[in-house]
Amino acid sequence: MSRIGKMPIAIPAGVTVDIAENNKVTVKGPKGTLERVLPAEMEIKLEGAQVVVTRPNDLKRMKSLHGLTRTLIANMVTGVTSGYEKVLEINGVGYRAAKAGKELTLTLGYSHPVVMVDPEGVETVLDGQNKITVKGIDKEKVGQYAAEIRDKRRPEPYKGKGIKYADEVIRRKVGKTGKK
Repeated sequence: MSRIGKMPIAIPAGVTVDIAENNKVTVKGPKGTLERVLPAEMEIKLEGAQVVVTRPNDLKRMKSLHGLTRTLIANMVTGVTSGYEKVLEINGVGYRAAKAGKELTLTLGYSHPVVMVDPEGVETVLDGQNKITVKGIDKEKVGQYAAEIRDKRRPEPYKGKGIKYADEVIRRKVGKTGKK
């Protein structure tokens, strides 16, 4: 039995959830509005101040969609209330970031600066020259943009240079030793 799928989603005060036909769910909250079309097989119901997701039968596909659907709605509710953020750190001599308007300029040891434009609904905030915070209400977009920034120069295992998540641990390797 899907333990996650069975749990009801509590709707906090100030948040409205609308369920239209074809399971189009719209969540409005203090930080903004999110909408998403969820699998049509799942039954999504509003019961008081809770959203309940039920599945029609116990086929493997339905079981996997059950937990997914519930988690997607829960992430939307969390997004419009508190939002999501990911913190990235830039390590390395001469590696830094600068922000101008919606453009994030990264200096990462290439022959050219890397310029990235914040996508719709996602904002980057700089804390000093080597800490980037990606903020937004859509968990998927925040995670995707943070991953794209990290991809510009992934952390390497010898000196630990590159862009890493703040909570990421880099497995360090020992460099080569001199000839005896």
